[in-house]
Amino acid sequence: MNQQLPRDPAEQHPILRWFYRGWRPTAIGRQVNRLAAWYSGSRWSPTHMAMLEVRGRTSGTLRHSPVVIATVDGHDYLVSILGNGAEWVKNVDAAHGVAVIRHGHGHAVHLALVPALMRPPVLREYVRVATSGRHHFPVPVGAPLSEFALIAERYPVYRIDPPGARQ
Repeated sequence: MNQQLPRDPAEQHPILRWFYRGWRPTAIGRQVNRLAAWYSGSRWSPTHMAMLEVRGRTSGTLRHSPVVIATVDGHDYLVSILGNGAEWVKNVDAAHGVAVIRHGHGHAVHLALVPALMRPPVLREYVRVATSGRHHFPVPVGAPLSEFALIAERYPVYRIDPPGARQ
């Protein structure tokens, strides 16, 4: 899967270019993400925001990432705005989906990768609720599912299941 990714749409924005380059956070972006992870994991953040805790695939230390939870048909999902190359995605895959979602207090979860064909409704909802994350998507809020289907392969989606769940 060595296909060249198109440019991250967030890099088109003059301010966001300071935070993201080449589908990765810059040094400034990493600092902002640390602060955002703390806030997202606090009980003061909106309920659709949380902090994802997962063991680092090489260090074994806990890694924290701010995430937005999209709810579709009664199920909660996480979306990687930076695609398959996001560090949290690599860590979740290495941890076989074992993670903690923190919003005030932590809940152990299992994150199950959703097949690309089933991602469009989740991506559409994510773009609707993730006001800052939507800048990473080349599809606007309210676009038809067919447009989200065209980009679904680029953006991993994980269903949040109870711990120990396998599918």
